[in-house]
Amino acid sequence: MKINQEMKRKIVQVAAFGYSNTYIGNFVSGQIYKGRWKQFCNPGMNCYSCPAARLACPIGAMQAVSGSMNFKLSFYMIGFVLALGVVFGRAICGFFCPFGLIQELIYKIPFPKKKLWKWLTYVKYVLLTVFVVIMPVTMVNELGMSSPAFCEYICPAGTLEGGIPLLSTHPELRATLGALFSVKACILIITLIGCLSVCRFFCKVMCPLGAIYGLLNKVSIYHMECNKKTCVSCGKCHNICPMDVDPVKNPNSAECIRCGKCVASCPKESLVLKFVYGKNG
Repeated sequence: MKINQEMKRKIVQVAAFGYSNTYIGNFVSGQIYKGRWKQFCNPGMNCYSCPAARLACPIGAMQAVSGSMNFKLSFYMIGFVLALGVVFGRAICGFFCPFGLIQELIYKIPFPKKKLWKWLTYVKYVLLTVFVVIMPVTMVNELGMSSPAFCEYICPAGTLEGGIPLLSTHPELRATLGALFSVKACILIITLIGCLSVCRFFCKVMCPLGAIYGLLNKVSIYHMECNKKTCVSCGKCHNICPMDVDPVKNPNSAECIRCGKCVASCPKESLVLKFVYGKNG
């Protein structure tokens, strides 16, 4: 039986999710894996504090070191993310992000579906600039160190994957809950409702890692091309896109996660995703 493109993508997503979260037993014990694999980062969003997590979160790692004295690690993290972005662009989001898979599964739950207001897609760039870049560098203590602002104040992925599981197994942590956790719980609830109604709501609105990869979509080696000579402007590619992109007008949009649904839907095979070295324009 021939496996279609979307099924292949789901197989990759599940495999990436499984590899990223191999320590399932830690959900029962309430422990966090801190072995040698935690010095490496996941390509996508997956909370460091998730009990099952094998790898660190790149956004958390970037913040933790940008506000510390260990700038060598900071350069490594920035280089790691930029290298992935230059090669794959936002295909990382479409294929390898564990929290992306969670969002897609949530969206399958019966619930009224909506289209997102376009201006909300720019919020993630504000979060990237303020909470990932500025705050970890400027809000430092007397030792020149700061906390990971996005993880501490915003990240719903961290609350869902790390905060809630750890609170369920550590009564002593529940006794320390304050206003900050209430705020983060509200952000998580809003995010979950958003994911029920809008496909990949967190990716579109809040993800700073997706913002970085998206900015590199136009220059990434893995990119999309549209043959406008054969395109019949049927609109099927636009209608099926989970990220609300029109690939004919903007095949390398910062929102495109390279899922390939538009390519598969094109009756004239006018769209193609491929690796191209030294491409022009």
